Amino acid sequence: MNTAFIRFYEELNDFLPSSKQKVTYPVTFRDNPSVKSVIEAEGIPHTEVDLILINGDSAPFQEKVNHNDRISVYPVFESMDISPVNVIRLKPLRETKFVLDVHLGKLARYLRMLGFDTVFHRDLTDMDLVSISILEKRSLLTRDRKLLMRKDVERGYWIRHELVLDQVYEVFQRFDLSKSIRWFSICTLCNGKLQVVEEKKAREQLPDFNFTENAVFYQCEICHHVYWNGSHGERFKQSIDDKVLKHF
Repeated sequence: MNTAFIRFYEELNDFLPSSKQKVTYPVTFRDNPSVKSVIEAEGIPHTEVDLILINGDSAPFQEKVNHNDRISVYPVFESMDISPVNVIRLKPLRETKFVLDVHLGKLARYLRMLGFDTVFHRDLTDMDLVSISILEKRSLLTRDRKLLMRKDVERGYWIRHELVLDQVYEVFQRFDLSKSIRWFSICTLCNGKLQVVEEKKAREQLPDFNFTENAVFYQCEICHHVYWNGSHGERFKQSIDDKVLKHF
């Protein structure tokens, strides 16, 4: 049996019991496993890791671990450019898109209201989620850390919080989204794009509803649901400003 010594930094400690948080501790293993295997054996999905140092040198996930190695594991760096030493970070996607698991329906609605392309269906299986993430180059958001440990998953994030505004803040911080908002540009029902529509056409679909003056109407190009700018939208914007954007 071999022994290495490992330490996880910052929010990676969220996955660990208190006895292993913010300390270097021993891990035992047979033969020469990959450092990815060692990290995930500790309950840390590989999608949460941005930098690995083995004995002070940057290492890829497939690097083999040897007896007495000292391993440091870091999460995503938001404000520091580590590209000169990093050997595992993927190139950023041209457009940030998401696919969410069944537990994150409210977060999916909020992300769509903020203008982010977000796939969510309550009947999607784990295999479906992984396939969509890979084929459509979407980041997988989930409350199931084991889902992120599937070897095919390249981009993903484990949602820590229960309250939706806290979840939005997490996603904005992790994916640096504060300057990419496109308010009310995506349908909250089906993820289709919204287009401005004439008032007359909108009122034909909603003849018994009393709209505010100077309302602007939008219609989904896929499901044809009609939206308009009203007090509900202003309240949503205010909640995002107060609970999320003020931190950036």
